Amino acid sequence: MPLSLRRGTVTAIAERHEGLVRLEVDGVPCIAYPDVTGEVEVGDEVLVNVQARELRLGSGGFDILHANLTRGLAHEPDPGAHVMTLPYTSLQQAVRHVEEEDTLAGSLDGMPVVCCSVHSQLVPVCAALTGSRVAYVQLAGGALPVALSDAVRALRDHGLLELVVAAGPCVGAAQAVNIYSALAWCKSRGAEVAVCSIGPGIVGTGTGIGHGGIAAAQAVNAAASLGGRPVVAPRVSGADERARHRGQSHHTEAVLRLCLAEPLVPEELDPPGWREASAGLPLSHMGRGPDDDPEFFAAAFAAGLLARSLVL
Repeated sequence: MPLSLRRGTVTAIAERHEGLVRLEVDGVPCIAYPDVTGEVEVGDEVLVNVQARELRLGSGGFDILHANLTRGLAHEPDPGAHVMTLPYTSLQQAVRHVEEEDTLAGSLDGMPVVCCSVHSQLVPVCAALTGSRVAYVQLAGGALPVALSDAVRALRDHGLLELVVAAGPCVGAAQAVNIYSALAWCKSRGAEVAVCSIGPGIVGTGTGIGHGGIAAAQAVNAAASLGGRPVVAPRVSGADERARHRGQSHHTEAVLRLCLAEPLVPEELDPPGWREASAGLPLSHMGRGPDDDPEFFAAAFAAGLLARSLVL
């Protein structure tokens, strides 16, 4: 199916964040990534991608700005950049990558790496890592732009994330070509622990291994091959009867089945203190909060505690 684009006019700006603008186009909610499209203002003539909203898929209830016809044309690329993100698509752009800027560590030297299968595990994991130098690596499998994550924004505001890197094909923040170089860069920049997850949302096909959460297995394999200590954040939900009986969901079992190295998995999935440590942070999983699904957040917090115990 080709792109579903429509022409419109920006009628309102709701929020501006680093790398993200929430706006309305002809009264319809929309998001824009100004690093890609250029800045947007009320009155601009734009093209928006409406397909996910019309099909009720992916982006939820909003369109995505595709091009700003008023002020978003003929932008210059980053000086000296020659590596393309989203290469050979109409969205390709040259962006400087961390591999070009810094020396990468040859080994993770035992650095713990928490491997999450959904983005909503990120906040409780990082809450458990308070006091450590934490790096976040965003993986493909959900939203590609890091800027879309309200969780990452909140964690940075609270001083719980020191480094943020987008592993290709993810975009935004510092960018790395792949998860291996992303983890090596985090180590070279002094991270004590890395947390890997997909972005908000998740790609799903209704099949056992055809979903974005499998990125956690890829993170396990990358961390182990580089000399790190991978920790899997188990996906446990009180809303899932099977998960309660088995101690983890079928999503987690699919991840563990694909790991080429044996990761660590926390045994105690209901540690004390997770609510207090997460106070003031956005806890939300599929529309459920900490009172609706405490098992989910407690298990992710347990993975963070396990990783913190491994920090050298």
